[in-house]
Amino acid sequence: MPDKPFSAAAEENRDAIMPVLKVEFKDAKRILEIGSGTGQHAIYFSQHLPHAKWQPTDKEENLAGIRLWIEQAKPLNVCPPLELDVCKQWPASMYDAAFAANVAHIMHWYEIEAMFAGLSNLLTANAVFCLYGPFNVDGSYTSESNRRFDQWLQSRDPKSRIRDKDDLNNLAETYGLLTRNDWSVPANNRILSWIKT
Repeated sequence: MPDKPFSAAAEENRDAIMPVLKVEFKDAKRILEIGSGTGQHAIYFSQHLPHAKWQPTDKEENLAGIRLWIEQAKPLNVCPPLELDVCKQWPASMYDAAFAANVAHIMHWYEIEAMFAGLSNLLTANAVFCLYGPFNVDGSYTSESNRRFDQWLQSRDPKSRIRDKDDLNNLAETYGLLTRNDWSVPANNRILSWIKT
């Protein structure tokens, strides 16, 4: 069997994210994860949210690695991963929660718009979307390390950058997702959440 992919960041941030998801997703039954990456979050979070089915997704090239994590862990509440490019076809199913980690600063703005547009079509009323990552507040960096990280992001792709939470809140509202919570978590990151109207 090939080696599973591994993300040190996913391993390091999971314990900071999990308490928030336990609150935000306490009533969720079907959770869609956008950009599951290696699959580590899917395995870990599903263990702590046994009441919900977790649906990992990613671009086609990452699905094999996610399957390896699922095959080894054999979780009862994680579905086989689905291919998802936010600008293309979305799953036909409906979900009452969605989660994404460290995607907004990598995506171009049109992809972020596509993500919210897609979520508006498949989230049920009162569904919650949680987005983890570094975010600016009132147009300013929240730490020097985030400023350096943003410079690095833009040096590799000028259309990638740390997003401002107000810009995301305004975008979300245009797609029927209203601001719910802003959680401060370690390593100068936040979890923003919205609720579907």
